Amino acid sequence: MPALPASTNWSKVAGSPARSAASWLSSAASAKARATMGEARRALITGANGQDGRLLSRLLLAKGYQVTGTSHTAAGGSSAEGVALHRCSLRADAEVIALVDALRPHEIYNFAAFSTGSGMFDDPVAMGDVNGLGPVRLLEAIRRVDPSIRLFQASSSEMFGRRSPAPQGPATPLDPRSPYGAAKQYAHAMVDVYRKHHGLFACSGILFNHESPLRPLAFVTRKVVHAAVEIAAGRAEHVVLGDLESRRDWGHASDHVRAAWMMLQAETPTDQVIATGVTHSIRDLAALAFGAVGLDYRDHVRIDPNFRRPSESVDLVGDPRGMRALGWHPKVNFPQLIAEMIAAEQRSLSNIIEEGTSPDVPEG
Repeated sequence: MPALPASTNWSKVAGSPARSAASWLSSAASAKARATMGEARRALITGANGQDGRLLSRLLLAKGYQVTGTSHTAAGGSSAEGVALHRCSLRADAEVIALVDALRPHEIYNFAAFSTGSGMFDDPVAMGDVNGLGPVRLLEAIRRVDPSIRLFQASSSEMFGRRSPAPQGPATPLDPRSPYGAAKQYAHAMVDVYRKHHGLFACSGILFNHESPLRPLAFVTRKVVHAAVEIAAGRAEHVVLGDLESRRDWGHASDHVRAAWMMLQAETPTDQVIATGVTHSIRDLAALAFGAVGLDYRDHVRIDPNFRRPSESVDLVGDPRGMRALGWHPKVNFPQLIAEMIAAEQRSLSNIIEEGTSPDVPEG
């Protein structure tokens, strides 16, 4: 879809600031009436090719939604889930507004983010633009096009730090430890601004670590699981990690995206922490992964301080009581998560041996 020209007269664009309150209220009432009459709800997922976008696509399609996704690299085509993809950069105001105006979704889920797993300090300018300003461009597009559209913003536990005592909840003071966390904090604050000042149904889900077989190899869970399967198959001898004692509140990504959907079905928009409330160490991860393939991790894990992330000044463990009040509970525990990832990795290895397929992201 072509982007709107820079000279677009926004007073003539549907949903622009010149649009009257009566006009948008009429639109909102019409949307509610269409939903009541059984029209399929429309959802737009940014970052639809990522782990969270793919799992959310599966969830929404199963619920009968019409789902559209975005990718900053896609040029038409569809995702592995069959979701139509549009190229849209969250760095481009006109592209974002034009897409929202063309699709008129009922719900938008923003999972697009600049992240490399361990590289929370990589390219802070890009992180600020995509992770910080990108969500604001979505909020502004909703305000201009149709204020009845609901937005879920994927916030991050990286926003917490030294002044964020455990367990962390929605009201815990933020103290980001990286450019990634700082950019997420800005977007998080702007969601609150647009909710209070413009009356949008916008909410932030503060996502703690969430994994699945769709995680790329840059993430430590997938790195360890992949190594365990490769070593058991005789294709490698060891894996190098930075720290075995670091702890994480790990959940299954399918549970976390289900929480995102539930937040947009609530009567009122609120910010919530999406977490299990339970932590495990990387040592626990290694013991489970290697144990699942009949190995002792102590024989195959090497420690290199160069792989260690900057020291964390607070234990990161989420307080999910707010989500529990909405009826959400995790369905998959940590051992089950690792077992699922091991099984997917073993299937992927079989495909590599038999068909020569890529090992980077196994099917989940």
